[in-house]
Amino acid sequence: MDIAKQLSHIPLFQGLEPQYLQTLAGIAVKKFFKRGETVFAEGDPGTGFHIITTGRVKVYKTSPDGKEQILHIMSQGEPFGEVPVFTGQSFPAYAEALSDTNTLFIPRDGFINLIRTEPSVALSMLSVLSLRLKRFTGLIEDLSLREVPARLAAYLRYLSDRDKGAADINLEISKTQLASILGTIPETLSRILARMTKEGVIESGDKRHIRICDRKALEELAASERRLG
Repeated sequence: MDIAKQLSHIPLFQGLEPQYLQTLAGIAVKKFFKRGETVFAEGDPGTGFHIITTGRVKVYKTSPDGKEQILHIMSQGEPFGEVPVFTGQSFPAYAEALSDTNTLFIPRDGFINLIRTEPSVALSMLSVLSLRLKRFTGLIEDLSLREVPARLAAYLRYLSDRDKGAADINLEISKTQLASILGTIPETLSRILARMTKEGVIESGDKRHIRICDRKALEELAASERRLG
């Protein structure tokens, strides 16, 4: 598949006129990152942003003592590292490939020139950033105001809603990485999963598969209206 056709399937650029897709294709650079490879580090110059064509990437921050907090897990079709495109500043976090990953890198200067001629691209980008800000605000709220069971229930509800209310959820990340997203440690996460399983809220046999058995109980946990025994 050529680059212009790849770009046409990415939500950020759907509906873009063919000539602008060709302009984007002309500046886009194909990149490949092995699993565990750093895509960019916090403080690196923000010379452009990436769009994932295959694979997954985690975006995270680290504390002075080395503790990692995952901010986002990005997958196929999603852009990341786009904030410096507008600010002209450095990357505010780290990005690392969770699996072998292919991206299209869009250089900042070329993208800014495209926005000047086609403002609708900027509106699409702002829409993506707004949704991400909403998710990030929810993450901060969860970490600061909710206990870990409520955070986990809210995250499982989010995954289910993303898959149109599916009861069966396949985690795209390890439980260690999930613990990082939830601001806890793997041992605590395992205990909570076991308690939720014991109380019939979920089934969690396979390492990366969870089935929601009691949606009402999950909703109550997510809203902190119910506590685990």
